[in-house]
Amino acid sequence: MKKKIHLRLVVLQPDQDAPIISSYNDRIRPLLDAVDKLRHLMITREGIQLPTIVVVGDPIVREHKSIPQPELFLEFNGKVVKTDEEHVSEAINLATDEIAGLGKGISNTPLTLEVRKNGVPDLTMVDLPGITRVPVHGQPDNIYDQIREIIMEYITPEESIILNVLSATVDFTTCESIRMSQMVDKTGERTLAVVTKSDKAPEGLLEKVTADDVNIGLGYVCVRNRIGDESYEEARVEEARLFESHPMLSKIDKSIGGGACSGTEAEECRRRCPLSSEAMTAFMQIIGLAKESLRKILVRGEFDEYPDEQNMHCTARLVEMLNHYSVELHRNVEGNPANNFLMEEIMVLEEAKGIGLPNFLPRSAFLTVLQKKVNGISSIPINFAEKVWNYVEDVVISVIMQHSDNYYQLQLSFRRAGHNLIAKMKERSVNWVMEMVEMEKLTDYTCNPEYLSEWNKLMAQEDSFMKDVLTNEERPSMVKLEGFGDIEVEKLRQYSHVLQQAFDMKMRMTAYWKIVLKRLVDCLALHLLLCVGNLVNKEFEIEIVNELMGPGGGIERMLEESPSVAAKRQKINESIQLLKKSKEVVAKIMDKIGTFSD
Repeated sequence: MKKKIHLRLVVLQPDQDAPIISSYNDRIRPLLDAVDKLRHLMITREGIQLPTIVVVGDPIVREHKSIPQPELFLEFNGKVVKTDEEHVSEAINLATDEIAGLGKGISNTPLTLEVRKNGVPDLTMVDLPGITRVPVHGQPDNIYDQIREIIMEYITPEESIILNVLSATVDFTTCESIRMSQMVDKTGERTLAVVTKSDKAPEGLLEKVTADDVNIGLGYVCVRNRIGDESYEEARVEEARLFESHPMLSKIDKSIGGGACSGTEAEECRRRCPLSSEAMTAFMQIIGLAKESLRKILVRGEFDEYPDEQNMHCTARLVEMLNHYSVELHRNVEGNPANNFLMEEIMVLEEAKGIGLPNFLPRSAFLTVLQKKVNGISSIPINFAEKVWNYVEDVVISVIMQHSDNYYQLQLSFRRAGHNLIAKMKERSVNWVMEMVEMEKLTDYTCNPEYLSEWNKLMAQEDSFMKDVLTNEERPSMVKLEGFGDIEVEKLRQYSHVLQQAFDMKMRMTAYWKIVLKRLVDCLALHLLLCVGNLVNKEFEIEIVNELMGPGGGIERMLEESPSVAAKRQKINESIQLLKKSKEVVAKIMDKIGTFSD
């Protein structure tokens, strides 16, 4: 969908020590003429508004009004000074001295030049100071901070489009103007760059503009500066010849000549409208792009495609779900371990007793308690597995919907195929989890040395506990036991014949249960990592292709253009023609902007 852009063009120039005031006609007139021509081309129909141009150059606000007879007024510090075209430069110098002082300082106080002249467009243009890091004679020590504050004030609003003027001879990543623009436009969605002096440093320029290490979201425009007394027309011819014949510059995409940001949507539309013979290629390309996106967000933990959508930062969300699962498992253990201490073990031992030697711990009793505990938490890992796959399904559907945008029929099939694929993966995982739970109920086993270590630590309290319960003459009603708290023991005295066995079984179960819970977390985490990896690297492409290529599939039919997309494509083609004309107008001004950095 086309976005309406309220255009405020902000030009960031590289470091410069040039005088603060330059020729009005040389620097401003071409900008105004270009904007006026764009208005006549009705570029606003493309959602581009042209009310204000903000140029980082001089601290002046120029307001232009169209009237029959030219009139010029300077407004500053509450006063209005009338001037004319012949003396406007002198008037600006005097006003600047009054506002910023006689030195080479700057001021945030606006100096408004109102031009009323027939044939000029009605607009306001803000011209800001160029970036100066090292103060020259007469400038304050904090000149850089002052300029930076003014520039940031104008480039911060989101409706501003920032135009960075960069020299091909420098490293883009070290440019001060880039650093400033990135502070307010991290993704580069409203940043454009003009690369001047392309003929002076062609080596590596292709890599600079294609790698885009500095996030220029609206694209690059590479230009050749005028040389000597060349006219604009001569310069344009020489520039075209340079980019066509130069062994390095000729490799730069022609769209970088000024229309990269305009051509993106058209190129996207062309990708979305394959011929019948290309349907399979287009289909597999969609699958490949979706697969790579899923690999990035589900496996590698990269989310540059979805920087502001936290739900698509998948590895982080999966870790959160795993941590919550672990907490829930441990929280589900009996609330207060001191309540009815040893009573469950005593009851089980009483029912498991048989003819045989005394003081032997029946294994059947231990397994009975273990199975009961596992049954108590068995639904938690199953619910967790289902929750993870529900989340993965949402992610997968979202990604394939994005990459098949505008193919309505294909999206319906993708959604169905994605749902079926995840349903299969979920069923496998749930079955695996149920097997894991059954294995924990089957027997008691671990080779983890922590079990014996924990059991021995707990059993070290056995003698003192038995003494307090059975032989202590004071017969205390409460006994403190580390790890369990205060135990009410009066009821236990009547089971003295099985108390030692019950204590031993309790401590074994306590030590072993910690191993079980860790195993349920660790194994399920590894299982899900493996399954998600298989989903992305194997299952996704195979299952989706097989389902859509099966009976009743019809890739060509799925890739048919909807009427709305066909209408959009026609409108985009019309826009291309209009933008090409606009590009010619803008191209003529680019050389002029480029000279500002010299």
